[in-house]
Formats: sequence, structure tokens, C-alpha cells
Amino acid sequence: MLVKIKEKLVKKLSKDLLNKSYLIKQLKEYKSYKILNNELYSMILGVLRVQEMRVRDIMIPRSEMVIIEKDSHIENFLPMIIKSTHSRFPVILDNKDEVIGILLAKDILPYANNTDDFKIDDILRPAVIIPESKRLNVLLKEFKTGRNHLAIVVDEYGRVSGLVTIEDVLEQIVGDITDEHDFKKDNITTVENNKYICEASTPIEEFDAKFDTKLNNRNYDTIGGFVIKKLNKLPKKGENLVYGDMRFTVKDTSNRKINRILVEIVKT
Repeated sequence: MLVKIKEKLVKKLSKDLLNKSYLIKQLKEYKSYKILNNELYSMILGVLRVQEMRVRDIMIPRSEMVIIEKDSHIENFLPMIIKSTHSRFPVILDNKDEVIGILLAKDILPYANNTDDFKIDDILRPAVIIPESKRLNVLLKEFKTGRNHLAIVVDEYGRVSGLVTIEDVLEQIVGDITDEHDFKKDNITTVENNKYICEASTPIEEFDAKFDTKLNNRNYDTIGGFVIKKLNKLPKKGENLVYGDMRFTVKDTSNRKINRILVEIVKT
């Protein structure tokens, strides 16, 4: 009898430990007791999130792809490459559904002062094609083993629907990655009297300090997380939330996340 009870107890505990909700609950407890700091807590949640997300959730859509036409002369697309600050560019034939390879900005450097010798076929690299439904954790492993940093995303009909980079995947774990081309901006900017634009990634502690509020809660770490939690969904651009004497309006979204929020003080 004791053996059977033990087996049932071990089985129940094993199920609990493998349950995602149980794990997240434990992580929140560790954070509340300062065993985990906010950054590490967010990264662990990011790892769990990546296991469930698919490429379609984070890809750069087709309309925003910066591409190069194969027949274009280097003098025509070089200014665009410099202005975009990207390092990899899909090369197409007649339209965006005909991606024939990837051009790396660094491979063009030897031709910067001698464009007459430039032949795009000599430096064109193969394009990695993946479906929208591919899981991010699988893609990350493929990026790592294949030494690729960019993949072209296609829909179920084989049409190009966007692209995704290794940086896009890693940002789901560690947050936004900035480089020397990214300008540092304030998390909270005054628009006019009683109106402010807040980056969705603004820590709750910083928001509370700015507005003398008490929104801090172990269920979210950022003002974007607060809005999502209160609305109980990922809001679309233009949706708003009134909480106390403040109105939160979603101003900008991308890749299924909130980017910026308009905060208005609506005291009467």
C-alpha cells in the first residue's frame, strides 16, 4: 500500500513539474523573493515562449523587406544598402516570390571603388527557405548548425511572406537588441500637457516613479505587459484601456507585440 501511495505521489509531482503554468508560478515566486532578478526572469519566460511560437509570429512581413533586383547595377543599390544599415539582403528576379539568393553587405566592400568588376553572381549566397509554421526553437537550432543568420519565409502556397533573422529569434528571449545604428531614446516622452508617449518596454518601476502610481505587480514587468494583462489580450493599434485617472492607447504594434503607448491623464 505504501509503495502504491508513493508511486501515485511521484507521478503527480512529476506532472506538476512538467506543467508550464506550475513552472511559471514557481518562477514568479522566485522573482518575488529576489532569487531571480527581472532580467533573468524575463529571459526564462522568453525561452518558454520561443518553444511555442512560430516563424509567422515574428517575421518581417513581405511589404517591409529590403530587397535587391538581380539586374540592378551596384551603383543603383549601394546607397540603399548604406542607408538601410542591414547586413543581408534578399536578391530577386522579377518579383519578391523569386528569391535567388542572399547578398551580404560585407561582400560588396571590395567593389566599392571598382564597380566595373562587380558581378552579383560571384558573391551571391544561397537563400534558406522555411515555412511560416516552423517553430522558433527549431529555427534557432538550424541557424546555429547551418551558420545562417537570415531565412526567407514562405506560405503554404510557396509564396514569399517575409523574412526572419537570428536576431529576431534571440530578441524573443533577451529583449530588443540594439547596435551602433540604434539611437537611444527615452522610455517616456512628453507630447503635450498631460499626454505622454511610453515605450511598451518601459519597466513598471520607472513608470510608477514618473507618474507617482502604484501599478507594480509580480504579474508583469513592463507597461506593455500591464496593458495586455488588464485587457486580457494582445490589443490592436488604437485600442485603449482606462485605469484610474489614466487612459492607455496603443499607438504602434509590430510582430504581434506592443511598441508604444499613449498615456493620457484624464482627471476631471
